[in-house]
Amino acid sequence: MKVLVLGGGVIGVTTAYYLATSGHEVTVVDRQAEPALETSFANAGEVSPGYSSPWAGPGVPIKAIKWLLMKHGPLVIRPKLDPAMWLWLIKMLRNCTSARYAVNKSRMIPLAEYSRDCLRALRAETAIHYDERSRGTLQLFRKTAQLDGTAEDIAVLKQYGVPYEVLDRDGCVGAEPALAAVKHRIAGGLLLPQDETGDCHMFTQALAARAGKLGVQFHLKTTIERLMADGSKISGVATSAGVLQADAYVVALGSWSPRLTRPLGISIPVYPVKGYSITVPIVDAEAAPVSTVMDESYKVAITRLGDRIRVGGTAEVSGYSSSLHEARRATLDHSLTDMFPRGGDLAKATFWSGLRPMTPDGPPVIGATRYANLHLNTGHGTLGWTMACGSARVLADLLSGRKPEIDTAELALARYENRFG
Repeated sequence: MKVLVLGGGVIGVTTAYYLATSGHEVTVVDRQAEPALETSFANAGEVSPGYSSPWAGPGVPIKAIKWLLMKHGPLVIRPKLDPAMWLWLIKMLRNCTSARYAVNKSRMIPLAEYSRDCLRALRAETAIHYDERSRGTLQLFRKTAQLDGTAEDIAVLKQYGVPYEVLDRDGCVGAEPALAAVKHRIAGGLLLPQDETGDCHMFTQALAARAGKLGVQFHLKTTIERLMADGSKISGVATSAGVLQADAYVVALGSWSPRLTRPLGISIPVYPVKGYSITVPIVDAEAAPVSTVMDESYKVAITRLGDRIRVGGTAEVSGYSSSLHEARRATLDHSLTDMFPRGGDLAKATFWSGLRPMTPDGPPVIGATRYANLHLNTGHGTLGWTMACGSARVLADLLSGRKPEIDTAELALARYENRFG
Protein backbone atom coordinates (compact mmCIF):
# COMPACT_ATOMS: atom_id res chain seq x y z
CA MET A 1 0.00 0.00 0.00
CA LYS A 2 1.20 3.53 -0.79
CA VAL A 3 1.21 5.72 2.31
CA LEU A 4 1.83 9.46 2.49
CA VAL A 5 3.10 10.64 5.88
CA LEU A 6 2.59 14.37 6.41
CA GLY A 7 5.26 15.66 8.77
CA GLY A 8 8.99 15.02 9.09
CA GLY A 9 9.52 15.31 12.84
CA VAL A 10 10.20 12.39 15.16
CA ILE A 11 6.57 11.23 14.96
CA GLY A 12 6.43 11.34 11.17
CA VAL A 13 9.82 9.71 10.63
CA THR A 14 9.24 6.87 13.10
CA THR A 15 5.82 6.30 11.53
CA ALA A 16 7.42 6.11 8.09
CA TYR A 17 10.09 3.70 9.33
CA TYR A 18 7.64 1.24 10.91
CA LEU A 19 5.34 1.43 7.88
CA ALA A 20 8.30 0.66 5.62
CA THR A 21 9.36 -2.31 7.73
CA SER A 22 5.76 -3.53 7.40
CA GLY A 23 6.15 -3.60 3.64
CA HIS A 24 4.43 -0.37 2.63
CA GLU A 25 5.61 2.14 0.03
CA VAL A 26 6.07 5.34 2.04
CA THR A 27 6.64 9.00 1.24
CA VAL A 28 7.25 11.70 3.87
CA VAL A 29 6.36 15.32 3.13
CA ASP A 30 7.71 18.24 5.14
CA ARG A 31 8.27 21.95 4.61
CA GLN A 32 11.75 21.93 6.15
CA ALA A 33 14.99 21.14 4.33
CA GLU A 34 15.77 18.24 6.68
CA PRO A 35 13.86 16.02 9.10
CA ALA A 36 13.43 17.13 12.72
CA LEU A 37 14.11 20.85 12.35
CA GLU A 38 11.10 22.07 14.33
CA THR A 39 9.70 20.69 17.60
CA SER A 40 11.99 17.65 17.46
CA PHE A 41 15.13 19.75 17.07
CA ALA A 42 16.19 20.73 20.60
CA ASN A 43 13.74 19.29 23.10
CA ALA A 44 14.69 18.27 26.63
CA GLY A 45 16.02 14.89 25.51
CA GLU A 46 13.96 12.74 27.88
CA VAL A 47 12.51 9.34 27.10
CA SER A 48 10.48 9.28 30.29
CA PRO A 49 7.60 6.81 30.55
CA GLY A 50 7.59 7.18 34.32
CA TYR A 51 7.09 10.91 33.97
CA SER A 52 4.19 10.56 31.53
CA SER A 53 1.51 12.57 33.25
CA PRO A 54 -1.23 14.89 32.00
CA TRP A 55 -0.68 18.56 32.62
CA ALA A 56 -4.35 18.79 33.56
CA GLY A 57 -4.63 17.54 37.12
CA PRO A 58 -6.21 18.28 40.48
CA GLY A 59 -4.89 21.49 41.96
CA VAL A 60 -3.45 22.75 38.68
CA PRO A 61 -5.78 25.80 38.39
CA ILE A 62 -4.56 27.07 41.78
CA LYS A 63 -0.96 26.19 40.99
CA ALA A 64 -1.27 27.98 37.65
CA ILE A 65 -2.08 31.24 39.41
CA LYS A 66 1.04 30.86 41.56
CA TRP A 67 3.17 29.93 38.55
CA LEU A 68 2.01 33.00 36.64
CA LEU A 69 3.13 35.19 39.56
CA MET A 70 6.54 33.55 40.03
CA LYS A 71 9.68 35.26 38.73
CA HIS A 72 10.85 31.98 37.23
CA GLY A 73 7.42 30.42 36.86
CA PRO A 74 6.91 27.46 34.54
CA LEU A 75 3.72 28.86 32.98
CA VAL A 76 3.20 31.87 30.72
CA ILE A 77 -0.05 32.86 29.01
CA ARG A 78 -0.01 35.52 26.33
CA PRO A 79 -3.72 36.10 25.55
CA LYS A 80 -4.77 36.30 21.92
CA LEU A 81 -8.03 36.84 20.07
CA ASP A 82 -7.97 33.20 19.08
CA PRO A 83 -11.10 31.15 19.91
CA ALA A 84 -9.08 27.93 19.59
CA MET A 85 -6.80 29.06 22.43
CA TRP A 86 -9.63 29.76 24.85
CA LEU A 87 -11.58 26.64 23.91
CA TRP A 88 -8.48 24.52 24.50
CA LEU A 89 -7.84 26.16 27.89
CA ILE A 90 -11.45 25.56 28.95
CA LYS A 91 -11.25 21.91 27.93
CA MET A 92 -8.00 21.52 29.82
CA LEU A 93 -9.52 23.01 32.98
CA ARG A 94 -12.41 20.54 32.72
CA ASN A 95 -9.87 17.73 32.89
CA CYS A 96 -8.37 19.05 36.13
CA THR A 97 -10.12 16.58 38.41
CA SER A 98 -8.74 13.58 40.26
CA ALA A 99 -10.97 11.20 38.32
CA ARG A 100 -10.03 12.54 34.89
CA TYR A 101 -6.35 12.74 35.82
CA ALA A 102 -6.32 9.07 36.79
CA VAL A 103 -8.06 8.06 33.56
CA ASN A 104 -5.80 10.17 31.37
CA LYS A 105 -2.60 9.04 33.03
CA SER A 106 -3.72 5.41 32.73
CA ARG A 107 -3.95 5.98 28.96
CA MET A 108 -0.52 7.57 28.74
CA ILE A 109 1.71 5.25 30.78
CA PRO A 110 1.04 2.03 28.83
CA LEU A 111 1.82 3.78 25.54
CA ALA A 112 4.95 5.41 26.96
CA GLU A 113 6.21 2.13 28.45
CA TYR A 114 5.51 0.30 25.20
CA SER A 115 7.26 3.03 23.25
CA ARG A 116 10.40 2.78 25.36
CA ASP A 117 10.45 -0.98 24.73
CA CYS A 118 10.03 -0.37 20.99
CA LEU A 119 12.91 2.11 21.08
CA ARG A 120 15.13 -0.42 22.81
CA ALA A 121 14.26 -3.06 20.23
CA LEU A 122 14.86 -0.65 17.37
CA ARG A 123 18.23 0.30 18.86
CA ALA A 124 19.21 -3.36 19.14
CA GLU A 125 18.14 -4.08 15.56
CA THR A 126 19.74 -1.06 13.93
CA ALA A 127 22.68 -0.15 16.23
CA ILE A 128 21.52 3.45 15.87
CA HIS A 129 23.25 6.01 18.11
CA TYR A 130 21.99 9.37 19.34
CA ASP A 131 23.94 10.22 22.53
CA GLU A 132 21.66 7.77 24.31
CA ARG A 133 21.89 6.92 28.00
CA SER A 134 19.84 4.58 30.20
CA ARG A 135 20.40 6.11 33.61
CA GLY A 136 16.88 7.15 34.62
CA THR A 137 15.14 10.40 35.53
CA LEU A 138 15.46 12.04 38.93
CA GLN A 139 12.49 14.20 39.81
CA LEU A 140 14.04 16.65 42.27
CA PHE A 141 12.09 18.33 45.05
CA ARG A 142 13.35 21.45 46.76
CA LYS A 143 10.56 21.36 49.36
CA THR A 144 9.30 18.54 51.55
CA ALA A 145 5.71 19.41 50.61
CA GLN A 146 6.50 18.56 46.99
CA LEU A 147 7.82 15.16 47.98
CA ASP A 148 4.77 14.53 50.16
CA GLY A 149 2.50 15.37 47.21
CA THR A 150 3.66 12.48 45.04
CA ALA A 151 1.30 9.90 46.55
CA GLU A 152 -1.16 9.89 43.62
CA ASP A 153 1.61 9.61 41.03
CA ILE A 154 3.26 6.78 42.96
CA ALA A 155 -0.07 4.95 43.17
CA VAL A 156 -0.33 4.99 39.37
CA LEU A 157 3.30 3.85 39.01
CA LYS A 158 2.53 0.93 41.32
CA GLN A 159 -0.63 0.11 39.39
CA TYR A 160 1.32 -0.27 36.15
CA GLY A 161 4.39 -1.85 37.66
CA VAL A 162 6.70 1.06 36.84
CA PRO A 163 9.86 0.83 38.99
CA TYR A 164 10.61 3.84 41.18
CA GLU A 165 12.61 4.84 44.24
CA VAL A 166 11.80 7.58 46.74
CA LEU A 167 15.11 9.17 47.71
CA ASP A 168 16.22 11.39 50.55
CA ARG A 169 18.81 14.11 50.08
CA ASP A 170 21.75 11.72 50.20
CA GLY A 171 20.00 9.33 47.85
CA CYS A 172 19.64 12.12 45.29
CA VAL A 173 23.37 12.79 45.51
CA GLY A 174 24.00 9.07 45.07
CA ALA A 175 22.01 9.12 41.83
CA GLU A 176 23.48 12.41 40.62
CA PRO A 177 26.89 12.97 42.30
CA ALA A 178 27.26 16.53 41.02
CA LEU A 179 24.37 17.55 43.30
CA ALA A 180 26.65 17.12 46.32
CA ALA A 181 27.73 20.76 46.01
CA VAL A 182 24.11 21.97 46.33
CA LYS A 183 22.56 19.26 48.52
CA HIS A 184 21.33 21.91 50.98
CA ARG A 185 18.81 22.96 48.30
CA ILE A 186 17.32 19.46 48.03
CA ALA A 187 14.53 17.92 50.11
CA GLY A 188 14.38 14.61 48.24
CA GLY A 189 13.53 13.03 44.95
CA LEU A 190 11.69 10.38 42.98
CA LEU A 191 13.95 8.24 40.79
CA LEU A 192 12.51 6.51 37.72
CA PRO A 193 15.41 4.16 36.88
CA GLN A 194 14.08 2.79 33.58
CA ASP A 195 13.80 6.18 31.88
CA GLU A 196 16.30 7.06 29.17
CA THR A 197 17.80 10.11 27.50
CA GLY A 198 18.97 10.94 24.01
CA ASP A 199 19.19 13.57 21.31
CA CYS A 200 15.85 13.47 19.48
CA HIS A 201 17.16 15.41 16.48
CA MET A 202 20.15 13.10 16.09
CA PHE A 203 17.89 10.04 16.40
CA THR A 204 15.35 11.28 13.87
CA GLN A 205 17.94 12.17 11.26
CA ALA A 206 19.70 8.82 11.68
CA LEU A 207 16.40 6.93 11.45
CA ALA A 208 15.39 8.94 8.38
CA ALA A 209 18.61 7.80 6.72
CA ARG A 210 17.80 4.17 7.52
CA ALA A 211 14.23 4.64 6.31
CA GLY A 212 15.63 5.98 3.06
CA LYS A 213 17.58 2.75 2.60
CA LEU A 214 14.28 0.87 3.02
CA GLY A 215 12.82 2.86 0.15
CA VAL A 216 11.10 5.71 2.02
CA GLN A 217 11.07 8.86 -0.12
CA PHE A 218 11.34 12.32 1.43
CA HIS A 219 9.72 15.29 -0.25
CA LEU A 220 11.39 18.08 1.72
CA LYS A 221 11.08 21.85 1.24
CA THR A 222 7.49 21.04 0.29
CA THR A 223 4.62 23.02 1.78
CA ILE A 224 1.44 21.06 2.52
CA GLU A 225 -1.49 23.22 1.46
CA ARG A 226 -4.66 21.16 1.88
CA LEU A 227 -6.21 17.73 1.92
CA MET A 228 -8.43 16.86 -1.05
CA ALA A 229 -11.51 14.77 -0.31
CA ASP A 230 -13.68 12.70 -2.62
CA GLY A 231 -16.70 11.43 -0.77
CA SER A 232 -15.60 9.41 2.23
CA LYS A 233 -11.94 9.17 1.20
CA ILE A 234 -8.96 11.46 0.75
CA SER A 235 -8.00 11.67 -2.91
CA GLY A 236 -4.78 13.62 -2.60
CA VAL A 237 -2.76 16.33 -0.92
CA ALA A 238 -2.21 19.68 -2.58
CA THR A 239 1.38 20.82 -2.01
CA SER A 240 3.81 23.40 -3.34
CA ALA A 241 5.21 20.58 -5.50
CA GLY A 242 1.80 19.64 -6.93
CA VAL A 243 -0.81 17.08 -5.92
CA LEU A 244 0.54 13.98 -4.19
CA GLN A 245 -1.58 10.84 -4.03
CA ALA A 246 -1.49 7.58 -2.08
CA ASP A 247 -3.73 4.82 -0.80
CA ALA A 248 -3.55 6.07 2.79
CA TYR A 249 -2.57 9.32 4.50
CA VAL A 250 -1.13 9.96 7.96
CA VAL A 251 -1.28 13.41 9.55
CA ALA A 252 1.75 13.79 11.82
CA LEU A 253 2.10 17.56 11.75
CA GLY A 254 2.10 18.22 15.48
CA SER A 255 0.59 21.61 16.30
CA TRP A 256 -0.34 22.20 12.67
CA SER A 257 -2.48 19.08 12.39
CA PRO A 258 -5.78 20.82 13.31
CA ARG A 259 -5.23 23.50 10.68
CA LEU A 260 -4.97 20.85 7.98
CA THR A 261 -7.98 18.78 9.03
CA ARG A 262 -10.37 21.57 10.07
CA PRO A 263 -11.55 22.37 6.50
CA LEU A 264 -12.68 18.74 6.24
CA GLY A 265 -14.80 19.06 9.37
CA ILE A 266 -12.36 17.11 11.53
CA SER A 267 -11.72 18.93 14.79
CA ILE A 268 -8.56 17.82 16.58
CA PRO A 269 -8.30 19.47 20.03
CA VAL A 270 -4.57 20.12 19.73
CA TYR A 271 -3.07 23.51 20.51
CA PRO A 272 0.58 24.64 20.54
CA VAL A 273 2.23 25.18 23.91
CA LYS A 274 5.67 26.66 23.41
CA GLY A 275 8.67 25.22 25.19
CA TYR A 276 12.16 26.65 25.41
CA SER A 277 15.59 25.11 25.75
CA ILE A 278 19.22 26.03 26.01
CA THR A 279 22.04 23.74 24.91
CA VAL A 280 25.21 24.27 26.92
CA PRO A 281 28.68 22.80 26.28
CA ILE A 282 30.01 20.83 29.26
CA VAL A 283 33.16 22.26 30.82
CA ASP A 284 33.42 19.91 33.82
CA ALA A 285 32.02 16.42 33.27
CA GLU A 286 32.03 15.60 36.99
CA ALA A 287 29.97 18.72 37.72
CA ALA A 288 27.36 17.91 35.07
CA PRO A 289 24.31 15.62 35.35
CA VAL A 290 24.76 11.95 34.44
CA SER A 291 21.19 11.67 33.12
CA THR A 292 18.06 13.84 33.53
CA VAL A 293 17.18 15.88 36.59
CA MET A 294 13.67 17.34 36.63
CA ASP A 295 13.69 20.48 38.80
CA GLU A 296 10.13 20.22 40.07
CA SER A 297 9.93 23.78 41.39
CA TYR A 298 10.44 25.28 37.94
CA LYS A 299 9.34 22.29 35.83
CA VAL A 300 12.74 22.37 34.11
CA ALA A 301 14.52 19.26 32.80
CA ILE A 302 18.33 19.23 32.84
CA THR A 303 19.71 16.46 30.64
CA ARG A 304 23.14 15.15 29.74
CA LEU A 305 23.50 14.67 25.96
CA GLY A 306 27.03 13.63 25.11
CA ASP A 307 29.28 16.64 25.66
CA ARG A 308 26.31 18.99 26.11
CA ILE A 309 23.68 19.80 28.71
CA ARG A 310 20.17 20.37 27.41
CA VAL A 311 17.95 22.44 29.70
CA GLY A 312 14.28 22.52 28.69
CA GLY A 313 11.13 23.91 30.20
CA THR A 314 8.34 26.50 30.33
CA ALA A 315 4.78 26.14 29.12
CA GLU A 316 3.91 29.24 27.13
CA VAL A 317 0.44 29.49 25.66
CA SER A 318 0.91 32.13 22.97
CA GLY A 319 -0.49 30.69 19.77
CA TYR A 320 1.79 29.80 16.90
CA SER A 321 4.47 32.34 17.78
CA SER A 322 8.06 31.07 17.59
CA SER A 323 9.64 34.21 19.05
CA LEU A 324 12.27 33.87 21.76
CA HIS A 325 11.73 35.71 25.05
CA GLU A 326 14.81 36.34 27.15
CA ALA A 327 12.83 36.04 30.40
CA ARG A 328 12.23 32.40 29.58
CA ARG A 329 15.93 31.82 29.07
CA ALA A 330 16.58 33.40 32.47
CA THR A 331 14.48 30.64 34.05
CA LEU A 332 16.50 27.92 32.32
CA ASP A 333 19.78 29.60 33.22
CA HIS A 334 18.68 29.89 36.84
CA SER A 335 17.72 26.24 37.20
CA LEU A 336 20.98 25.04 35.66
CA THR A 337 23.24 27.32 37.71
CA ASP A 338 21.30 26.49 40.88
CA MET A 339 21.70 22.72 40.47
CA PHE A 340 24.88 22.32 38.38
CA PRO A 341 26.75 25.61 38.75
CA ARG A 342 30.08 24.36 37.37
CA GLY A 343 28.81 21.94 34.75
CA GLY A 344 28.47 24.05 31.60
CA ASP A 345 29.52 27.28 29.92
CA LEU A 346 26.39 29.45 29.75
CA ALA A 347 28.23 32.04 27.69
CA LYS A 348 28.31 29.55 24.81
CA ALA A 349 24.73 28.32 25.16
CA THR A 350 22.30 28.28 22.24
CA PHE A 351 18.68 29.32 22.86
CA TRP A 352 15.71 27.67 21.10
CA SER A 353 11.94 27.33 21.21
CA GLY A 354 9.51 24.77 19.82
CA LEU A 355 5.74 24.32 19.71
CA ARG A 356 4.50 21.27 21.58
CA PRO A 357 1.22 19.88 20.21
CA MET A 358 -0.86 19.52 23.37
CA THR A 359 -4.23 17.86 23.84
CA PRO A 360 -6.40 19.16 26.71
CA ASP A 361 -6.49 15.77 28.43
CA GLY A 362 -2.87 14.66 27.87
CA PRO A 363 -2.82 11.50 25.69
CA PRO A 364 -2.03 11.85 21.98
CA VAL A 365 -4.52 11.24 19.18
CA ILE A 366 -3.72 8.07 17.22
CA GLY A 367 -5.88 6.23 14.73
CA ALA A 368 -8.69 6.56 12.23
CA THR A 369 -10.89 9.47 11.21
CA ARG A 370 -14.26 9.68 9.47
CA TYR A 371 -12.35 9.41 6.17
CA ALA A 372 -11.52 5.77 5.58
CA ASN A 373 -7.93 6.37 4.45
CA LEU A 374 -6.98 9.30 6.70
CA HIS A 375 -5.20 8.56 9.98
CA LEU A 376 -3.80 10.66 12.81
CA ASN A 377 -0.61 10.47 14.85
CA THR A 378 -0.42 13.78 16.68
CA GLY A 379 -0.94 15.63 19.96
CA HIS A 380 1.94 14.14 21.95
CA GLY A 381 2.70 17.37 23.81
CA THR A 382 5.94 17.20 25.77
CA LEU A 383 6.14 13.43 25.22
CA GLY A 384 6.66 13.15 21.48
CA TRP A 385 10.18 11.77 21.92
CA THR A 386 9.03 9.46 24.71
CA MET A 387 6.04 8.09 22.77
CA ALA A 388 7.33 8.24 19.19
CA CYS A 389 8.32 4.64 18.55
CA GLY A 390 5.29 3.14 20.29
CA SER A 391 2.86 5.49 18.54
CA ALA A 392 4.44 4.74 15.18
CA ARG A 393 4.38 0.99 15.74
CA VAL A 394 0.71 1.14 16.78
CA LEU A 395 -0.24 3.13 13.71
CA ALA A 396 1.73 0.84 11.40
CA ASP A 397 -0.09 -2.13 12.90
CA LEU A 398 -3.49 -0.48 12.43
CA LEU A 399 -2.78 0.38 8.78
CA SER A 400 -1.43 -3.12 8.16
CA GLY A 401 -4.54 -4.81 9.53
CA ARG A 402 -2.74 -6.16 12.61
CA LYS A 403 -3.97 -5.89 16.17
CA PRO A 404 -1.62 -3.57 18.11
CA GLU A 405 0.20 -5.06 21.07
CA ILE A 406 -1.43 -2.51 23.41
CA ASP A 407 -5.01 -1.30 23.66
CA THR A 408 -5.39 1.84 21.54
CA ALA A 409 -9.14 2.37 21.65
CA GLU A 410 -8.90 5.25 24.13
CA LEU A 411 -6.26 7.05 22.07
CA ALA A 412 -8.56 7.58 19.09
CA LEU A 413 -10.21 10.87 18.17
CA ALA A 414 -13.58 9.37 19.17
CA ARG A 415 -12.77 9.88 22.86
CA TYR A 416 -13.57 13.58 22.48
CA GLU A 417 -17.18 12.79 21.73
CA ASN A 418 -17.86 12.80 25.48
CA ARG A 419 -18.47 15.97 27.45
CA PHE A 420 -14.87 16.36 28.52
CA GLY A 421 -13.82 16.92 24.87
